[in-house]
Amino acid sequence: MRPWRKLLVVTLTILSLAGCQAMTGKTAGQNVDDATLTSSVKTKLAADKLSSLTRVDVDTNNGTVYLNGVVESPDQRARAQELASQVNGVNKVVNNLQVQKK
Repeated sequence: MRPWRKLLVVTLTILSLAGCQAMTGKTAGQNVDDATLTSSVKTKLAADKLSSLTRVDVDTNNGTVYLNGVVESPDQRARAQELASQVNGVNKVVNNLQVQKK
C-alpha cells in the first residue's frame, strides 16, 4: 500500500472513532470504567451468600449504577443496593428493582 493511502486510512479511522465518541458523549476511558464497574457490581451480587440476586440486571453510566429486575423481598432489594454502593468507584445507585414474591 502506498504511504499516502496508509495515511488516509489512519486519518479516516481516527475521524470515525472521534465521531463515535461525540455520539455517546463519553470517552473510551469512561466506557471502560463503566464496564468495569458493571462487572464488579455483578460479581459482588453473585458472590453474596445472604441473598439470591441472580435476576438483577446491572447497567452503569458515568459512575451511576442502575439496578433493574426482580427480587423476592424488600430485604433483597435493599441488600442489592447496599452491595452495589460498596463497590469502589460507584458514585450513585439507582434502585429500580421490583419485589415479586414467588
